[in-house]
Order: sequence, then C-alpha cells, then structure tokens
Amino acid sequence: MSFDSIPILDMSLAQSPDTKPAFLDSLKHALLEVGFLYIKNAPGISNELVQRVITLGKDFFKLPEEKKLECEMKNAKSFLGYNKLGMEITRFKTDWREQIDLSTPHPVPSPDEPLYRNLLAPNLWPDPDALPGFRETYEEYMMNMGKMSVWFTSLCAEAIGLPANAFDKFFDGDAQQHKLKIVKYPDLEELGVEGEAQGVGPHKDSMLTSYLLQASHHRGLQVQNGEGHWIDCPPIDGTFVVAIGQGMEALTQGVCQSTTHRVQSPPRGSGARYSIPFFQGVSYDATFESMDVPDSVKRLRADILARRGGRLDDIEFTFVKGMWSRLGEATLMNRIKSHPDVSEIWYPDLLQKIRAQQAITA
Repeated sequence: MSFDSIPILDMSLAQSPDTKPAFLDSLKHALLEVGFLYIKNAPGISNELVQRVITLGKDFFKLPEEKKLECEMKNAKSFLGYNKLGMEITRFKTDWREQIDLSTPHPVPSPDEPLYRNLLAPNLWPDPDALPGFRETYEEYMMNMGKMSVWFTSLCAEAIGLPANAFDKFFDGDAQQHKLKIVKYPDLEELGVEGEAQGVGPHKDSMLTSYLLQASHHRGLQVQNGEGHWIDCPPIDGTFVVAIGQGMEALTQGVCQSTTHRVQSPPRGSGARYSIPFFQGVSYDATFESMDVPDSVKRLRADILARRGGRLDDIEFTFVKGMWSRLGEATLMNRIKSHPDVSEIWYPDLLQKIRAQQAITA
C-alpha cells in the first residue's frame, strides 16, 4: 500500500532534545514514503507576517492591468516578474493561473558570467505608491523563509543518517537565491471558460524543498501516491505544505522521494484560489554528485519501492546524471520551456532547440 494522507509535523518538537528523536523518525517516514508533508510552528515565521503576506499578495492582483504589466516578466532575462493569465506551460498544456515571481535580491550579473546566472537579478517590483509595504513585507518573508528552509534541510539530513551540515556545500551562504511565487487561480466560471482546465499540470518541484502557503480555503492541490491515485492536500490554517524536490532526491540517491503533484482550478462559482509557494534555492554552480547515504537507509527505500511493485511515474526527471554539468543549466532550460513568451525575446536559440527535441519525442 502507498500513502493515502499527508503527514503533519510540528516543528517545535525539533527544537527540544527530548522530542527531537521522535520528530526525526516521523520526518524520515515522510521523506521515504511520501515526499510531501505539512509543517506547523515554523520558527521565525509569525502569524502576523503570514497575514501581511496573504493580504498584500491578494492586493497585487487587484491592481489595474497596466500597473501589473509595469513589472511583466518579459522585461528581463531573469524570469522574474509578472505573468499574465495562461502564459505558463506544464506538461505541454496551458496553466490557468496569473502570478508574479520574486526572489531574494541580487545584482545584475556581468556579461562574462555563465548564461544561467541571468537567473540571478533584481526583482521587478510593483509601483510602491500603488502597493505600499509590498516590497518590504516580501523581502522580510523571503529572508525568514530562507533561514527556516536551511534549518529544515539540516533536519532532513539528520533524519536519514547524514550530518546536519550535509547539504551546506550546495548553498551559496548568505548570497543564496531563494524564489517565491504569488499565484491566483481564477474561477473559470467568472472567465467564461468552458470545460475543465488545469491550474498547474502534473510536475515535480526542483531544488531541495519548497513551502506552500495556501492563501485561501479552496481545495485544489493533489499529490500522486505510489499507486497512481491523487490524494487531496487541503488547506490547514497555520501550516505550510512541504514538497521534496528533485534535487534532494538526486543528491540522496533516491532515498528522499520527490513526488508528482498538480493543482486543479477552483470549483466553478467558488471564487479565485490563491497560493504563495516559496522555493528553497541551491547554488546554480552546484553539481549533483550523490552523497554518501547509509546503506541501511537505502535498503529501507528499496523495500518501499519493492512493496509498490517498483512503480515509477512518467514525469520528466530534471537531474539525470550526465545531462547537465551544473544545476543552473538545468534550471535555465526548465524556465525556457515553461515560459516560451519570455524565451522568444531573450533565449530564441535555446527555445528552438527545446522545440526541436520535443518534436522528435512527440
């Protein structure tokens, strides 16, 4: 049998030596068996900050179209900025969502740096007069989430028998880029769209971990278990939904599971759904050489796969050994594939190469 629910872990238990061993055991189960979990009582992330993030995130989408387009993603090479409805593609289908992508602050890279360093750049912020407090709130939130995510991955390392600092060499220290999206999934009835449409198609997250703040009480997020069934991951106040990324699966030789998930559009007539995922960054210069995971833990993962009949899903795995020399190369190509409108302006040759490969495999 595979999982049929998503575990909930209390982060406060990891802060006491008396309760930390039981916490790590629960975390190991989530990493090996599920690849998804809820966390509550995340340190450094106050409820007051979360509420400001949610309120200002929703307020962004209330801006007039021309104000949102002032920070449109097409304006820069970094794939940061605002994306109009229906401009992103997952699994060859249009995602019905409107969003803005932000990251921790970085200067514009110099021309002689690798092309993938274009992903490190300043944000395209909305007009501060139109949305006062937005930039300050989101910079505070990304800074605090970044610190929390690095601590969480140290707990993941401990849970599978590695030193707490095992992942540290894959980070750029204080200069590490983390990313965030603010997403609006519209009510398709309000748009007059007929039939069903995906919010986001089936996919796996990149990097090590991501943390989803479900900012409205709509269901929609679903996780695929080992038997191919879709398991609901409903909003729970005071929690983040953590997804284990492909990077962590690759680094741990498959021990930590990266799980396919999708987002369904909100039910017709229920209004828009909002979510704010935070994506923990990893150095773009990193190579994905596997770490020395204990054989006993690798055997546990092998036993889990054997119970499921060795079933693997058909979602493309980004970090295939030998395909990319650096994480940044894989990340840039993924962005080019997902945002063809931006790529046609800034990366036309690479976009043409991707389309030619897709035509061969279609």
